[in-house]
Amino acid sequence: GVGPADLLESLGVDVVVAADGVGSNLQDHLEFYFQFAVASGSLAPYLAPWRKLLIGLRWLLRRDGLGATNHFEAGGFVRSAAGKEYPDVQFHFLPVAVSYDGVTVPHTASGHSFQLHVGCNRSKARGAVAAASPDVETAPAVDFAYMSHDDDWTDYRAALRLARELVGHMDLEGVEEVTPGASCATDEQIDAYLREHLESAYHPCGTCRMGDDAGAVCDAEGRVVGAEGLRVVDASLFPSITNGNLNAPTIMVAEKLSDAILGNAPPPPVAHAMDHPRGHVDPKWATRQREKPFYTDANPP
Repeated sequence: GVGPADLLESLGVDVVVAADGVGSNLQDHLEFYFQFAVASGSLAPYLAPWRKLLIGLRWLLRRDGLGATNHFEAGGFVRSAAGKEYPDVQFHFLPVAVSYDGVTVPHTASGHSFQLHVGCNRSKARGAVAAASPDVETAPAVDFAYMSHDDDWTDYRAALRLARELVGHMDLEGVEEVTPGASCATDEQIDAYLREHLESAYHPCGTCRMGDDAGAVCDAEGRVVGAEGLRVVDASLFPSITNGNLNAPTIMVAEKLSDAILGNAPPPPVAHAMDHPRGHVDPKWATRQREKPFYTDANPP
């Protein structure tokens, strides 16, 4: 086995490479969602079973229509406060209010609704995953350590208030917050809501991180340090979670490392991307603040 020697020995697995970093550094994105009633224009009426059947049939026959999209077609990134160098809050808009199980739909007088998914992308919390048995069919022990850093609570409170203010500026008829509702306003009330409703965005990564330090599991080409002919090519390579969804970065890593495995020369860098390799950063990120900070317990409306 490859991993922490003490763990492998306790499971009766021969230690091939002792690597304490295997399984540590586990990260993920958490999110919650606001649900709103709106006068008209949402996709809520299409949740009727007979309409979903027609949507499915159209996609099967023509590969178009409402079945040809996941409907998360609008989103954005914002900095929640001065001192945040990068946009730390991510939004996804969905033109219908519905839970991930597709069953729980809030009742609205108009029959129309939408929702806003909100997440903080760079938690300082770090979890771990470890083998629980030498039998590969046995589920591992996983601890994401969600919300275990004090900054997580501060950040998510700020994200909730910022999202509420953002929707308040939308010029939509009949907008009314359904979930969490106007009664969720103080730090204590927001924390209670977050404990109940935060859920994974399904972006786990980081448990075989690449690097050049003693704790790294893999090098910059995915080769497992200390092993021969063994590479890791997935999101577990990421030293820190990406500031957004993992799909595209994981594909990029796979494309890059497949070239390395095949011995192909890497394509030339894109010139304009190399001019600003970290993307746009507000030159006044350390001090620039929003003109009107969102409401907090210390700054009531």
